[in-house]
Amino acid sequence: MPKQWIPIQHHVCGETGMGKTTLIQSLFNMNVDFEPCNNELKTVELRTKMCEVCEGGVRVKLRVVETAGFGDQLDKDKSVKIICDYINEQFETYLKEELKIRRCLTYYDDTRIHACLYFISPTGHGLKALDVVTMKELSKRVNVIPVIAKADTACKDELVRFKQKILSELKAQNIDIYQFPIDDETVRKENAALNKLLPFAIVGSVDFVPKEDGRLVRARRYPWGMVEVENEEHCDFVKLREAMLRINEDSLRERTHNVLYERYRRDRLREMKMRDGDAGPKMMEASQQRQMEFKEEMKKREKQYSDEFQMRVSKKEAELKHREEVLNLRHREISEQFERDQKSIDQSINLMLEEKARLESSRNNSGGKKRK
Repeated sequence: MPKQWIPIQHHVCGETGMGKTTLIQSLFNMNVDFEPCNNELKTVELRTKMCEVCEGGVRVKLRVVETAGFGDQLDKDKSVKIICDYINEQFETYLKEELKIRRCLTYYDDTRIHACLYFISPTGHGLKALDVVTMKELSKRVNVIPVIAKADTACKDELVRFKQKILSELKAQNIDIYQFPIDDETVRKENAALNKLLPFAIVGSVDFVPKEDGRLVRARRYPWGMVEVENEEHCDFVKLREAMLRINEDSLRERTHNVLYERYRRDRLREMKMRDGDAGPKMMEASQQRQMEFKEEMKKREKQYSDEFQMRVSKKEAELKHREEVLNLRHREISEQFERDQKSIDQSINLMLEEKARLESSRNNSGGKKRK
């Protein structure tokens, strides 16, 4: 048994009520205490749990990321973006470690997602628009393995038709789900059979129910009978577990690193103006050149924003100055008019006083003549 734990990261994505937590507990035989989702989350939450699993003599350090509240919001695109951003962040963190002058990837805690179990609602009517958009974006970043949730709600014939419909829609939408590799002779036959089962029809349960012979089996009990989780006649649970934890564990990790991460790395290095062959000092030079270009660009933008701000300030100042001149002119006109009106009123008052004095003088003169 190896001394070092092998890191494995799986992402479980699906709408609320699909049984994601139950499947995690069944698939990895682990107890998880994810907080129940009540359909009232305003945005998607990514919840992570870690455990150590021993499968087929291999010690695995398992990290499971669950999406809570997925599909419950009106803005579906934002939900997809949150998940994609998280996956990209894990790539970016690894890239930064890889570009360090002194790095130790052997002991680095690799958090890149190796597989995504995408839960499809067992409606029988095909994929929802949200399923198409989400899987199309996820398939560019992670190995997507579609599963039909709660497969015990449909009979075998219905599941066969539903699987065919899903595969047809995936092909029509150019969505590349993960295909188990058949280039290795040792697993070609098993993986070819697994590919024919896609999407896996699964049932999960945390309950152990006694059979007629007294054995306890993981199952779901119904009035009409019992569905055994680990019975291949009832669902594809066993095949899914074998595919992910026993047969293709290394293949999932290799494709994540060699294909998906390499694609992200290539695009990011192009953004950093690095070319093929740049390594060591050349990579540092390219990185420094990129930083210098970024600083120059920031200076240009700063000057542009400063000039634009100054132009707006000057324009506003000219506007205010014009308004001030208009107000001053208006004030002078009003003052001059007031002075003219005041003079006119004063003249009228003086005339009235003179007229009053004249009348009083005339009346006094008339009264003196009568007394004589």
